[in-house]
Amino acid sequence: MKPAAAKPSPLPPRRAGEGRGGGFRFAAPLAAALLVGLLAAITLSGHWPQLQQMVRFTSNGLVAIAPSDITGVEIRTGPDTVALRRDAGGWIIDGVTGAVPAELASHIDTGLRLAHVSEPAREMAANELTAGSFAEFGLDPPASVVALSTASGTVATLNFGVLNPAGTSQYVRLGGAPTVYLMGRHVGTEWQVAGDMARRLRGQAEPAMASRGTSLFLPVSIAQVWAVEIVAAGKLTRFERDSAGNWFRHVGQHSHTANSNAHLADPAQAGVIATALEAFDATAVETRVGRADGAQLAQFGLSFPTVIVLLYARDSSQALARIEFGGAADSLDRYARLAPNGDVVTVAEFEVRRLTELLKAVGAGP
Repeated sequence: MKPAAAKPSPLPPRRAGEGRGGGFRFAAPLAAALLVGLLAAITLSGHWPQLQQMVRFTSNGLVAIAPSDITGVEIRTGPDTVALRRDAGGWIIDGVTGAVPAELASHIDTGLRLAHVSEPAREMAANELTAGSFAEFGLDPPASVVALSTASGTVATLNFGVLNPAGTSQYVRLGGAPTVYLMGRHVGTEWQVAGDMARRLRGQAEPAMASRGTSLFLPVSIAQVWAVEIVAAGKLTRFERDSAGNWFRHVGQHSHTANSNAHLADPAQAGVIATALEAFDATAVETRVGRADGAQLAQFGLSFPTVIVLLYARDSSQALARIEFGGAADSLDRYARLAPNGDVVTVAEFEVRRLTELLKAVGAGP
């Protein structure tokens, strides 16, 4: 006869707070304590606490030196060179008093960051190149050169060549190295814009310009602009360049795919647009009014500008400049400013009329 199976021992009596939901009751106060601690850490440090197990960022750009360590920049285009240096007050153009405007400083800092982090799409080592390769890639001589330096001297020289046949990338070589890199064209574009703006500011500080009592209104040359939007009479008109750099009026709102046909400018209309925009490039300040508050902006007709112009660089959705034209200062001049923080100035009335006449010429006028 088999012995009777042992009966399982009874479970101990359940205490208050145990059982289903008991774990939650203990976890909730713990989670709340952790949250309070996290908020305290953020409040004291001003940022999220760093996790030791996070993967550290590694730069794959052409320039290994951190952008914050670069204190000098030289931008050379053809025979012209403009030099900038960084001090406690910001970037300064050699020979020009005072720090550069925030717009130019932003392009310099962006150019440094892109050189530090942008990875080449392709590398061509010396064994892939021939004696004529540098000339073929626009690197003999280079189209432009950017020399970067720290307090100890020059640390990198970027030689920019021509765009690749597809027009999407640019050939680049580091000074002293035979390797040729294919970089996204936006890297070189930042330095083109920065150099143009710096030369424009330096030119206005020269005695010949100062003696005329005027200065150029636009902060950047039209040569660096690839799209222009003009808002007049409540209507927006957009002009763009095609792949050859010719201007056309962009009609409609749509997007393009890699396989779609690109816009081609109409030669006759392209000439009309180019003539008007090149003349706009030379717009000069007639008088400087200075900073204005809200009431003064209304007085100058700048609270609700009659004409707004936005300028864009290639491959950028952020405007290089926003120009606002207000009411008449007198029968010959009109109030204007570079928004949002520029001084109020006056420009000749015919500068604004040239733009409205352009809109009419392309069938977009009020």
